[in-house]
Amino acid sequence: MRTQAGERLEVLIPAQDIQARVEHLGKRITLDYEDKELVLIAILKGSFVFVADLARAIDVPLSVDFMAVSSYGMSTKSSGVVRIIKDLDYSLDGKHVLVVEDIVDTGLTLNYIYGHVKSRGAMSVKICSLLDKVSRRQVAVPVHYKGFEIPDEFVVGYGLDVEERYRNLPDVCRVVRS
Repeated sequence: MRTQAGERLEVLIPAQDIQARVEHLGKRITLDYEDKELVLIAILKGSFVFVADLARAIDVPLSVDFMAVSSYGMSTKSSGVVRIIKDLDYSLDGKHVLVVEDIVDTGLTLNYIYGHVKSRGAMSVKICSLLDKVSRRQVAVPVHYKGFEIPDEFVVGYGLDVEERYRNLPDVCRVVRS
């Protein structure tokens, strides 16, 4: 993959490990939501690859909706101010909701989303995140299904980006700047 000048990428989590973990999460979620009406809410843009793979790994009827929020802008650090760019299209009344996120960092954005979704009448709300940077947490958020705990490094790939680049990588990579 071509990188920007002064940048190189190192694989942190290879694609085969990601796929194995997604399959494992899908099986757990299938067991937990057997006989329930499940709605996956994908948090755009970063979770789009993860939610597509996860939805195929879950063996219960489900629907998918999307939210887009912004707290980063073009920065690599969260501002802590969350703006809803695209809200949900469908009612959550009486449904079981699984919020699907690419990464939990400080917890500020996800805490806001969690409260917003809970206020929409869902029967239950749980969180599934591919990546979790526990060391950066400023706000406690309940991550019910977790792919990988990672160190405090900036990562890209498998939907995650830096300035809209590298979302198409099959691996999760750390960005190393010279």
